[in-house]
Amino acid sequence: MFKKIRPLIFKFSPEVAHSLAIKTLKSNIIPSNKAMDTSILKTKLFGKNIKNPIGVAAGFDKNAEVYNPLFNLGFGFVEVGTITPKPQFGNPKPRVFRLEEDNALINRLGFNNSGSEEISSRIKKNLANGFLGINIGPNKDTDNRVEDYLNCFRKFHNLGDYITINISSPNTENLRDFHNINELEELLDAIQKEKNNLKSNIPIAVKISPDIENNKIESISEILIKYFVDIVIISNTSDVNRDNLNNINKLEKGGLSGKPIEKISNDLIKIFFKIIGKNIKIIGVGGVDSGKSALEKLLSGASLVQLYTGMVYNGPNIASKISNELNDILKNQGIKNISEIIGTKN
Repeated sequence: MFKKIRPLIFKFSPEVAHSLAIKTLKSNIIPSNKAMDTSILKTKLFGKNIKNPIGVAAGFDKNAEVYNPLFNLGFGFVEVGTITPKPQFGNPKPRVFRLEEDNALINRLGFNNSGSEEISSRIKKNLANGFLGINIGPNKDTDNRVEDYLNCFRKFHNLGDYITINISSPNTENLRDFHNINELEELLDAIQKEKNNLKSNIPIAVKISPDIENNKIESISEILIKYFVDIVIISNTSDVNRDNLNNINKLEKGGLSGKPIEKISNDLIKIFFKIIGKNIKIIGVGGVDSGKSALEKLLSGASLVQLYTGMVYNGPNIASKISNELNDILKNQGIKNISEIIGTKN
């Protein structure tokens, strides 16, 4: 069905199409499409059961409006945000571009969202029916980015199943400076102290850039372990890697997502997994649109995977499609549970 209507949807700008998708999900007119419920795909993270490892990446449900309808479409988990303390419009439009020949998107949205006050109130009124991640970041015009993270952490530490510290968007100037050792230590030290002050047990995730130099990975990993980070999300969008793209929109400034960063993400996952092993869970993002592509991330070392661009090009039933394909692949290989294969390609 989606393949038939996709040309019509793609006549709209990407942001208009996205807005229509959110409105449609809020109306609950899309029928539930439960993914295959099998023991092979079930996993447990931080004491919570997850029906399958396929999740929605931050950026789709920025304002935490449709996470429960997304669970109904078969996703095992959903990450909302990125959420900033104050509401912000983001960068000027147009700011999202399709690269159809490349199965990719470029965006320079800039953390457009309704702000922590409105979104935290919405989540309190509409409790999640599944495993929920909450992605937080600083406002563009803030005087103190660390304090912005702490403000959001205070708002959301008791509303989700994990909180993601987003240090990796290429669309907020100098945000990626937090990949530097001193800045990362300062931020994670502050987060851990606030977590202790609040007597919170919520797991902490850090979302990293795909554009980091390999010689930084070991030192970043050591800091993640030192400050008891629970999850590393690999990776965000890339502001480079344009050489092999075909669509003219490759010239647009912003973060590249989708198939062109699949291998980059997988290679990073393998390197991180060799260092952090089972100490820190990995969520793999980038180019997931099939059971095979999800499998590659699991084999590389990810415990869970996320997608966004894959849904843009394949429609709302992608979670059940991937889950069914992945289940069949593993079943044919005699695998009893996905936990058996994590990191086995290293």
